[in-house]
Amino acid sequence: MNHDEQAIRRLISTWLGASNAGDDEKVLTLMDEDVAFLGPGRPAMRGRAAFATAQAGLKEMKFEASGEIQEIRVFGDWAYVWTELTVTAMPRDGAPVRRAGPTLSVLKKENGEWVLYRDANMLAVVK
Repeated sequence: MNHDEQAIRRLISTWLGASNAGDDEKVLTLMDEDVAFLGPGRPAMRGRAAFATAQAGLKEMKFEASGEIQEIRVFGDWAYVWTELTVTAMPRDGAPVRRAGPTLSVLKKENGEWVLYRDANMLAVVK
């Protein structure tokens, strides 16, 4: 495994750990200013600020996320990673909702560090 692949694995591990800890500020540092998130049945969420606003609206929930990397490919300062992701959202009042499925993320290297540039996920509710 080369240096870039190791760095990408650290990025994903850091993202999941920060998400599970509710550390939105750390998560924001792991993405490009012009990040875009794509998902089924909803419009694209564009920009770091939009992500921060969306996260602020979820403060009443706790999340548990885990992922298993299926593939990493690096092309110079660009890369993609396919991950099988599971996220459980636990509201204070209500039953947890578990979603799972594949994600495909495009990363780019900025100032020598990998950051998330585009993310498409196909997470579906698991019953």
